Amino acid sequence: MKKNDAPVFMLTIVAIIVGVALYKLIDFKNLSVEKPALASIYLITFLFSLFVIIKNRLKK
Repeated sequence: MKKNDAPVFMLTIVAIIVGVALYKLIDFKNLSVEKPALASIYLITFLFSLFVIIKNRLKK
């Protein structure tokens, strides 16, 4: 693992954890969210981590 790969690895772990937590908050039967404020924070964090991961993959 290179020195630059450590932040991407950590963001991958963060993306998995936050993605699962966001998935658990969504009620697909009623198409609603249990806690909208928390879900929006999870979504922003998830999208940011995906952006950094994809940006790093495209550099290589």
